Amino acid sequence: MISDNEIIRRIRKGDVAQFESLFRSFYVSLVRYALSFVRDHDTAGEIVQDVFYRIWAGRERISIKKSLSAYLFRAVHNSCLHLLEHRKVVEKHEREIIRERETNSGSTSELVQYNELLSAVADVLERLPPKYGQIFCMHRFEGLKYAEIAEKLQISVKTVEAGMSKALKEFRKALKEK
Repeated sequence: MISDNEIIRRIRKGDVAQFESLFRSFYVSLVRYALSFVRDHDTAGEIVQDVFYRIWAGRERISIKKSLSAYLFRAVHNSCLHLLEHRKVVEKHEREIIRERETNSGSTSELVQYNELLSAVADVLERLPPKYGQIFCMHRFEGLKYAEIAEKLQISVKTVEAGMSKALKEFRKALKEK
């Protein structure tokens, strides 16, 4: 039996076979674990795949202090919590939009413009990679600073900056089209 340290060492060196073996060993149990949070098999699978993607993408920098199993389950746990938190923000935003529509006493043309703007925002968010959309929502709708977003998503501040830059570029492009 290979030790966790040896598995990590091999993955750091780019051993695809070792990585695939790790994936196959843990995938089913991690999906079941994620399923207990998100209640949707496809979403649970995507979360687990994303965790493994991030491990492979950052394999040279990976540092695991506890057991490999504990690390994987904690990563899936955190990803599930982030997704659930994101869903709450989206639902809150949707409720605010509905409430504003209901209380909006503006003219019909203002209401049409408002609906077009909401539609444009939704279209841009749909076109963005999910991570960039999440970064944008966390910054603009939740009011989080880049460092706070980086900490919550376990990514670098530079990645947050790049995500915001991409999102804003898409919004500018969409506004020019209108």
